[in-house]
Amino acid sequence: MRQGWPVARSGQRIGLLGGSFDPAHAGHAHLTRQALMRFGLDQVWWLVSPGNPLKQHGPAPLSQRVEQARALMQHPRVRITALEAQMQTRFTAQTLRGLIACYPGVRFVWLMGADNLAQFDQWQDWRWIMDHVPIGVLARPGDRISARLSKAARIYQSARIPASASHGLPYKDVPAWCFVNMPMMRLSSSAIRARASGAEVTGSVLPAVVKGG
Repeated sequence: MRQGWPVARSGQRIGLLGGSFDPAHAGHAHLTRQALMRFGLDQVWWLVSPGNPLKQHGPAPLSQRVEQARALMQHPRVRITALEAQMQTRFTAQTLRGLIACYPGVRFVWLMGADNLAQFDQWQDWRWIMDHVPIGVLARPGDRISARLSKAARIYQSARIPASASHGLPYKDVPAWCFVNMPMMRLSSSAIRARASGAEVTGSVLPAVVKGG
């Protein structure tokens, strides 16, 4: 572990929530609290990314997004980090390789929204991710069917554990993933940005929580 990085002991269960958080909002905080409870996690680390490889336009400056996230998400078991910038990684698989090497014995769980499971096969080295870290999927209204029919869900169907056993996810041999439903807030980072710019927002908007890649 490097100076200034979050502290975690061998055996602890750490959820990782990656994204641009542009901006962080109450939907991110709600998902984080649900993940702590549903997957029996000791901590959740927000990995505020320098940029999302699957998004064409860059986000607001990293320091601004980290500061805003820390102001929003004040919880004793949540750490807001810029680890990917410090590690100089751009893709999730690269980040996970580095964290696993730096925190031997820590039980990491990658957290994602159901919408990200639907396009998970587009991420770089997505099979490596599935084969090395348990995945906790938190379902949002409207994303459940596409997620359950996704390529990743079909290929790894035998590795899925029931929602009733979600607390045991950090201890499962990989590959292992768990899909849990939860009530969700009608917020999104994109909608917040659109309102800030004066653009019209139509339809129901739901939180775009995690990054791709």
